[in-house]
Amino acid sequence: MTQSAAPATDREASVGRLNYLDSSVPSSLYRNGKMLLRRNADGSDSELEGVVFDERQVTVRNARPLEGDQRRTVEKNGFELFFRPLAHPDLDFLDHQDVIQKYYRECEQLVQEVTGAARVVAFDHNVRSADGKRHKQRIRGGQAVQGPARIAHGDYTLTSAPERLRRLAQEPCGNDTLRSAIAPGESLLDPAEVEQAIGENGRFALINVWRNIADEPVATHALALCDAQTVTPKDLGVFELHYADRVGENYFSKQDPGHEWYYYPAMTRDEAILIKCYDSEKDGRSRFSLHSAFDDPTSPADARPRQSIEVRAFAFFD
Repeated sequence: MTQSAAPATDREASVGRLNYLDSSVPSSLYRNGKMLLRRNADGSDSELEGVVFDERQVTVRNARPLEGDQRRTVEKNGFELFFRPLAHPDLDFLDHQDVIQKYYRECEQLVQEVTGAARVVAFDHNVRSADGKRHKQRIRGGQAVQGPARIAHGDYTLTSAPERLRRLAQEPCGNDTLRSAIAPGESLLDPAEVEQAIGENGRFALINVWRNIADEPVATHALALCDAQTVTPKDLGVFELHYADRVGENYFSKQDPGHEWYYYPAMTRDEAILIKCYDSEKDGRSRFSLHSAFDDPTSPADARPRQSIEVRAFAFFD
């Protein structure tokens, strides 16, 4: 495992636009039916219900130069950058089977090395591209390409993280990415392992592996990451995702002057960010990490839209 080797840019920070929840939207840590969308089997979304945006200008600091105690880590701050060239440089990220058969294992190894988890299991992924979304591009053998997510959010909640884990101990449903790789009647995870992890003496975490998949460095829709130590429960509101056979949840966030946002300019294909979406441990380490694509006014006008992949993985600890 190697920390980022890409050169830092000279810019200390960028002032960009980012969507928050409006202050009129009720805060909530648990499901209340106030904010939601419906997602079909193709992974495409309906219109948002109950969501009122509040676009703000935010200072997004360059995290590349931070070293030593200032370096942002996945354990304390909820995110961390690593230099991690692909084991399969010719991997086709727009081929569903290529990703799950080759790339998932790379992500599992990285998460395990960084966190010290006893076991890591990748179970889902999204490919994002503004152009791909606009042109209704599809992953071969998989779902549609999604656009960059442009609201401050966390991918799982106090409820949806253990719920998602328990779902993976059942036979895959229509929206499960790995349903084509699991035999009928089988499940990705063992129910006993899942219940032990969720139990009083267990610990599990949900971590995303985020990577640029284009040949050129990221120049548009860069990923902004909020230091988890600067987020409080009053900032959050549950956003529900209604699938045909289940309800998932994210956290959206209201603006708070104390939020500290960071990014890694010009990310290359050889780098990966770990984003902690949930941790069941309550000892002061990061538990939720907010993130969002943001509009950087210094991006070149002719820059190609960002293309990225995020792989979701459960980490189990002894």
